[in-house]
Amino acid sequence: MVDFEKPGAAFAPAPAPATPPQHLKFHASGSEYFRIWIVNLLLSIVTLGIYSAWAKVRRNQYFYSSTELAGSSFEYHGNPIAILKGRIVAAVVVGAYALAGKVSPLLAVVMFLVMAAVVPWFIWRSLQFQLHNSAWRGIRFRFDGQLRDAYINCLLRPLLNIVTFGLATPYIYQRLKAWQFNESRFGQARFATRASVGSFYKLFGAFLLVSIVAFVVFMVLFAAQAASTFAGRNEAEALAQGFGPGMFIGIALFYLLILSMAPLLIALIQNLVWNNASLDQHEFRSEVRTGRMLFIIVTNILGVIFTLGLFLPFAQVRMMRYRIESLMIIPAGSLDEFVASTSADVNAAGEGVSDFMDFDFSL
Repeated sequence: MVDFEKPGAAFAPAPAPATPPQHLKFHASGSEYFRIWIVNLLLSIVTLGIYSAWAKVRRNQYFYSSTELAGSSFEYHGNPIAILKGRIVAAVVVGAYALAGKVSPLLAVVMFLVMAAVVPWFIWRSLQFQLHNSAWRGIRFRFDGQLRDAYINCLLRPLLNIVTFGLATPYIYQRLKAWQFNESRFGQARFATRASVGSFYKLFGAFLLVSIVAFVVFMVLFAAQAASTFAGRNEAEALAQGFGPGMFIGIALFYLLILSMAPLLIALIQNLVWNNASLDQHEFRSEVRTGRMLFIIVTNILGVIFTLGLFLPFAQVRMMRYRIESLMIIPAGSLDEFVASTSADVNAAGEGVSDFMDFDFSL
């Protein structure tokens, strides 16, 4: 009810409605991508890998154009010639290392040190190339990270695992992700992540604990099955009759467990990083669910195995759809106004990077 005793109360403006969260949408389909994938595969084989650069561009253009935010799709502008040149350089370095190992152990050590010295540069240039050739609503992303930080994050810090017996892994990974996020830009707008070293240790610790428990439970069940198989029979008789279906099922489940670990950890890291991420004043949210992700991983692995690899493009689309559609941006205001102001900043200041980045070393 309006309080008419207060002057102007009837004419007080209503508060502006909050901008709702904007979910990312993914429109790719397994059948569409299968046609792209099979052509890319066959042409890459026929051309002895040369076409793989064009295959990467076709794949990225399809996935980018299939990813939508606030009614607009992303764009990929990568140049296949640049990708091919980068792969040739990488192949020469790797080939020289392989050849050095056959010529002399000392030369192999020297080439290994050379490779260790150039890998951070490869990663740095690939990050620049990938973001520079990614765009949304006509505005390109970019990576402003310095080369010295690439050597710190990709060469020097990983050496800590030698003296800490792997205990520095969460710290190393957190610093790497912070570098990647905090040096990324959308036009002139800055990305950032607040995910702390402690949160990475908690995630890695919990993941390791669950993995150990799952491994121990599996080994106990496997030992019980083995004892049942060998019960009342000598070793030669048991081996002659085989382990039985229970043992083979157990072994298969063990391999599924091993193959599922890395993708599951990557998905959980997505939640940690993006739930603490921002783009200027806008926040992000990632809602990957562990159970659902594990189901997708396991069924994808089984699908690829039972189809002799033909299910691979469908598996990739399933995984990308879930991870992308689990992500949303929580705008602090109108995204249209944000994009307009960002576009004006870009036009005034320039993009900062140009086509001089003509190498892409990522696969």
